[in-house]
Amino acid sequence: LKASPQHFQTLYLLGIISSQLGQPKEAERLIGEAVKVNPRAPDAFYNRGCLLQRLNRFDEAVDCFDKAITLKPDYFDALANRAVTLSILNRFDEALAAFDKALRIGPNVAPLWIEHGNTLRDAGRPLDSLKSYDNSLSLQKQSAEAWQNRGLALLMLNRPEEALLDFDRALKVAPDSIAALNGRGNALAELRHYADALVPFTYALNLDRENAVSLVGRGNVLLQLRRLDEAVADFDKVVKTRSDLVEPFINRGSALFQLKRVAEAARDYEKALSLDSSIPYACGNLVLYKVHGADWRTLDGDLREIAAKVRAGERVIPPFAHVALSSSPEELLLSARIGMSDKHPPKKPLWRGERYRHDRIRIAYLSADFHAHATAHLMAGVFENHDRKRFETAAISYGPDDKSEMRARLVPAFDRFVDVRNRSDAETAALLREMEIDIAIDLKGLTREARPGILSYRAVPVQMQYLGYPSTMGAPYVDYVLADRIVIPDEHRRFFSEAVAYLPDSYQCNDAKRPIAARTPSRSEAGLPQSGFVFCCFNNSYKILPPIFDVWMRLLKEIEGSVLWLLEDNATAVANFRREAEMRGVAASRVIFATRVGAADHLARHGLANLFLDTLPYGAHTTASDALWAGLPVLTCLGATFAGRVGASLLSAIGMPEMITRSLAEYEAAALKIARDPVELRALRTKLATKHSAALFDTRRFTRNLEAALLTMHERQQRGEKPASFDVNEPAA
Repeated sequence: LKASPQHFQTLYLLGIISSQLGQPKEAERLIGEAVKVNPRAPDAFYNRGCLLQRLNRFDEAVDCFDKAITLKPDYFDALANRAVTLSILNRFDEALAAFDKALRIGPNVAPLWIEHGNTLRDAGRPLDSLKSYDNSLSLQKQSAEAWQNRGLALLMLNRPEEALLDFDRALKVAPDSIAALNGRGNALAELRHYADALVPFTYALNLDRENAVSLVGRGNVLLQLRRLDEAVADFDKVVKTRSDLVEPFINRGSALFQLKRVAEAARDYEKALSLDSSIPYACGNLVLYKVHGADWRTLDGDLREIAAKVRAGERVIPPFAHVALSSSPEELLLSARIGMSDKHPPKKPLWRGERYRHDRIRIAYLSADFHAHATAHLMAGVFENHDRKRFETAAISYGPDDKSEMRARLVPAFDRFVDVRNRSDAETAALLREMEIDIAIDLKGLTREARPGILSYRAVPVQMQYLGYPSTMGAPYVDYVLADRIVIPDEHRRFFSEAVAYLPDSYQCNDAKRPIAARTPSRSEAGLPQSGFVFCCFNNSYKILPPIFDVWMRLLKEIEGSVLWLLEDNATAVANFRREAEMRGVAASRVIFATRVGAADHLARHGLANLFLDTLPYGAHTTASDALWAGLPVLTCLGATFAGRVGASLLSAIGMPEMITRSLAEYEAAALKIARDPVELRALRTKLATKHSAALFDTRRFTRNLEAALLTMHERQQRGEKPASFDVNEPAA
């Protein structure tokens, strides 16, 4: 070069040598100089393109491959590398066209078919990609790369059983393939075989302890196993080295939220959204996490943004989070439809229209809550009171066995109790089909830990939702929702995709056997003042929003010596509620927090309060019936959605309609009147002393009404009629 600085062959060969010596930048410079000298050398352009690929200068690489192909149209390697580079740039249509040209020249090149499949998969066409992987495997059957990529496509298609087989085939060829190990772990996780899924992830991490995909995968499994601290530790390792990845922030946020570290959870979601503002449902979850911590600083703007995006059809908020925040039944229907069509679309039905002819109607209750949980506290008596001559009942349980007294009570309450925690949605649906269940009752809806995917397989002739989810599920495969005329008035039926089965009293069941601890603690033991009026609300913190809190603070200012008694949910909320009280001119010491205790003790301490104040837009449900059962008057304000109308339903069924207000102004005035009138307060307590005779707490009566509703649904199905709304006329005792 010293003798002839512009000598093409010398520049080109020296560039090749530099590349082989691991000096790609110098190699690219030298070959770049060479093509300036001779711009008609296709090999030089091709090799420069390959070097630019290595340097992540992909647009320039495409330009070089284009020039090589212009000079040599059938240049296979240039066509193939151009296709791969375009795929990296997410220019999928151009990449696929380039692959087509390359594969016409080299149809027997197995690795190129893999790359073609990867491009189809990344372009959102996983079904089409399977053919490409099959073409590769027909040429080279022992390709771990082809098998593992085929498995990834099957995971995208929600076919984890088949994916697992492909990852196993890959591991037979390459036992230490981290990609195949990660794929196997993800397939097992999709099948809900969480303990088994830990094994391949842990093995992969023994091979590469900092592998981000393995750490995220294992963290996700630990999250599902509720080994939350361990999950956080895995996500911590990832974000220290890969702060550009979204998933570990999202999943660590979920784990932190479940650990009640809500401020940290919100920060993780904010970080994730700063990396990718389009993450499905993250915006809504962030707002929910904030209100769990009573952080209302940006709430008004957040709610306006969510409403606009829901109306635009965007995946902005999970349906349950929306129920907690919205007063629009129309928007709740929209968000439910968005979420269900995205995450749980209808599958090929397992039930093919048969009409079972069983001696007893077979009922399956689906829930994660067959343990010491609010749902179980309400439903236990119903399970026990079913007419076993007419109904055969099964519990399909996908929640934990907490070894509690409630669990021990529930198991014998059913004809059959089936634990499906380790069965996938498809496997559980197949079980329901095998059992020939007549009516499936989903008690979770779209709440946390729900599994609506089971119903998406339509394994049962009649499918309904009840109790756990106070809104529409927005799914075509959910036939009925159980309600009453207060929670879903006629004018709201259009906001429900389900037909409505109307019960004559309240839709909410209650267990008349619920024990209340014999001893009521003293006020001082509960941290309350010895005297003074005690307003209380034991709803979760996310149900307490600024408009209702404003009312409460005005009440405290009006009623001298009064306090507000709330449930302690998380440390962030405690601090923020006290701060918000101070901002409204109320001493923080007048907002007092009750720690969580066992159900019987919790009911007993209600006796220390004077009036339970309901919330909006999501009101008290089990907490309201707790208060009424314990003899504590409840004041509610009728909301615009199912979630905000439950208190009114309960008060009507217990014969106290005077405690239902229609506006926050009326609500505030009623609370002031009660707090100032001890005679009225005593009258309310006297009325509650006869609670056992009220429809709300008549478990047997409710069960007969429920059975009448189930019988009507079953008879309609047996006659070949479509689901339709109807009223239950109370059957004879």
